[in-house]
Amino acid sequence: MTTFTLSNPLRPAILAAARSDRMERTISRSKLTRKLVDRFVPGAAEADAMAAVRALVESGRFISVDYLGEDISHAGEAEETVRAYLSLLSAYRSLDLPATDGPAPLEVSIKLSALGQSLPGGEELALVNARTICAAAEQAGAWVNVDAEDHTTTDSTLRIVRELRREFPTVATVLQAYLHRTEADCRELAGPGSRIRLCKGAYKEPAEVAFQSKEEVDASYQRCLRVLMEGQGYPMVASHDPALIAAAQELAAETGRGSDDYEIQMLFGIRDGEQRRLVAEGGHVRTYVPFGNDWYGYFMRRIAERPANLTFFLRSLVSNN
Repeated sequence: MTTFTLSNPLRPAILAAARSDRMERTISRSKLTRKLVDRFVPGAAEADAMAAVRALVESGRFISVDYLGEDISHAGEAEETVRAYLSLLSAYRSLDLPATDGPAPLEVSIKLSALGQSLPGGEELALVNARTICAAAEQAGAWVNVDAEDHTTTDSTLRIVRELRREFPTVATVLQAYLHRTEADCRELAGPGSRIRLCKGAYKEPAEVAFQSKEEVDASYQRCLRVLMEGQGYPMVASHDPALIAAAQELAAETGRGSDDYEIQMLFGIRDGEQRRLVAEGGHVRTYVPFGNDWYGYFMRRIAERPANLTFFLRSLVSNN
């Protein structure tokens, strides 16, 4: 696996392609590349996402749906994002799932940047918009997860999450193990009722704030995971790494956690067979499902973020392991 210190020589070209309408049309029309995109992004429309959601729920998995739209330039676009989530949460009701005292099978993942965080007065705007989504989710019996973005947004994001949890205590957030600060953040946020999604992190961050090698990141992930498992919250283990998943299962057993006390999270279209196997063994698996008109930009940015992503996606296309 490529370390975080290695730069992607194709990054400038990929990011340029992400802004190219011509390239988007080319990829959309090509059967080969369209097949690749469809494997990891169900589609642009809510109906596409809901078709994927129904299939996943029927297979025994939980879901978290993300409406794609990270880059916005004015408050009107943030309002469009809110409307998309309200419509999605209304569609969740059609699933008619039985009430449960355990983890909520349905969730939405929101990016505060898409809710206006980076605009003038953006922290308050994002908080207001997030509150609207959280209220609708509560009515729909769904959870809300606040995604992490690059390290410059972390303090603002955690302030917003703390404020949201005053009214909506099940609101979760994401911590990225490659950041130096994350172990301390885990200790602070692992209290009763908390929900933390722990991932390795995918943004290209400087050495001043983030670990740079695979070994350092993996070691940090293990330390953070132990903190969360020994805490009083609900750890969400976001990883496709078999070694880290096995470590999570061992830590859960060691700390006396049952199947309702933590979950594994994976991306839509990645290691589908393994997701099914974990569910068959009695574990909880939540699948992250992205959709929206910005699928092309999302897909290209994921490839550009790390050199390993392109190979990883291509390998996953021909393997269901």
